[in-house]
Amino acid sequence: MSESSEASSGTPATGIVIDEPLDDVDAESERSDERSRRRRRRGGDSTRPRRTWREGGTSVHRWGWELVGWAVLALGAGVLGSSGVTAMMGGASAALIAQIVLWVAFAAAVVAAFVRSVPRGLLRLRPVDLLYGLVLGGMLRLAQGWLQMRAGGDGGWPSYPSLGGSLPSSWFFDDLLGDAVISPVVEEFFFRGLVLVAVYTAVRRLAGREVAMFAAAIVSTGLFVAAHALLAPLAWDAVVSLSLVGLVASLLVLLTGRLWPAVLVHVVYNGLWVAMATLGTLLAA
Repeated sequence: MSESSEASSGTPATGIVIDEPLDDVDAESERSDERSRRRRRRGGDSTRPRRTWREGGTSVHRWGWELVGWAVLALGAGVLGSSGVTAMMGGASAALIAQIVLWVAFAAAVVAAFVRSVPRGLLRLRPVDLLYGLVLGGMLRLAQGWLQMRAGGDGGWPSYPSLGGSLPSSWFFDDLLGDAVISPVVEEFFFRGLVLVAVYTAVRRLAGREVAMFAAAIVSTGLFVAAHALLAPLAWDAVVSLSLVGLVASLLVLLTGRLWPAVLVHVVYNGLWVAMATLGTLLAA
């Protein structure tokens, strides 16, 4: 087309070049808006926050009574295996092997549950969790000492059996690593990370959040105390102390949605006893 014919038509030559891309942009924008509307209608809007495990959702879709049953079976197997090792072997190594058997049973159940899915938000760690651990763990240890005195204890510092004033040869693994680190972590992942979350999820579907919180705290704490009682006789003050630890740990997980505050409380609680027993042994030398 010549320039004269373009001018006579009243349409600039550049108008043909500009209008087509603008139409394409408008069409693409409309298609994008339509896709967004369809996502919102399906409930799949990417801006919508995903629900944590306390609110239900896909991360605990496969959690429920089945996992509670497997957890109880793992607890029974661990207690029976640990007791069997202690009865058959005897000697200094029996206690360590029995403890490892219990850890393996608990850890296997936790791994099997987390392979299904990890409850959303459960493993998050916040700086305030350390404060929870230090404050509440220390308060629980003070409460344990007071209860022990009420039960007839002398309130003296604990100590380890020693020869010549030195710590036992197994102190580093059995007490420092075992009692102060490994046991609290494994037990909290089992009793709070598995049992509590599974019971809460199952009951919440039937009776709502408040009833689920109560049931989960009671079941988790009850099994926690029962496991210790089955492995060794407990005086009434020890039962109360362990119940307090279990309830505080359960409430922390239920109220924060995170497991690490409970783990740190348990680590501090056990670690303080190890520290006092270590110092008591060295001072008595």
